[in-house]
Amino acid sequence: MEEYRELLIKEVRRRLMDENVPRIKKCLAELTTEEIWYRPNENSNSVGNLVLHLCGNVRQWLLSGLGGYTDNRRRKQEFDERGPFPTSILIRHLDELMEEVNKVLNKLTAEQLLQPVEVQGFTENGVSVLVHVIEHFSYHTGQITYYVKWRKNINTAYYGGLNLDAVG
Repeated sequence: MEEYRELLIKEVRRRLMDENVPRIKKCLAELTTEEIWYRPNENSNSVGNLVLHLCGNVRQWLLSGLGGYTDNRRRKQEFDERGPFPTSILIRHLDELMEEVNKVLNKLTAEQLLQPVEVQGFTENGVSVLVHVIEHFSYHTGQITYYVKWRKNINTAYYGGLNLDAVG
């Protein structure tokens, strides 16, 4: 069981810390403050809102759900924020969040991965919490990437230098 725990934790770190957070930072670096807080309409969120939302979601699901942190999330505020505030603050939020995520992942036991936990009104287990966090983070990273590609007409080159047509 410990072998599976280690494999899962390694994959969570890879998807969050090695892929998604650097991609979001790369996107933020391409945008002005005004572009980060741009909303095409009242039913859409800005990139800034999405970053705040990701931080809130991970805090609630992973830090509170699995790490025992107090759940003081105010989800509506993540979307109501209109900024603008500097990009550096969003990056600091992501960096501080990942430091806390690392601490929780370091302490997470194989038993916790199987135990039921209540998060945001849902009954989950540790594995489903981690899957949710990765899936949710990736989803919004894709939205942010799409916005940057649309707004700036750039290739983000996330896979630059790799042959993605390789077989086997």
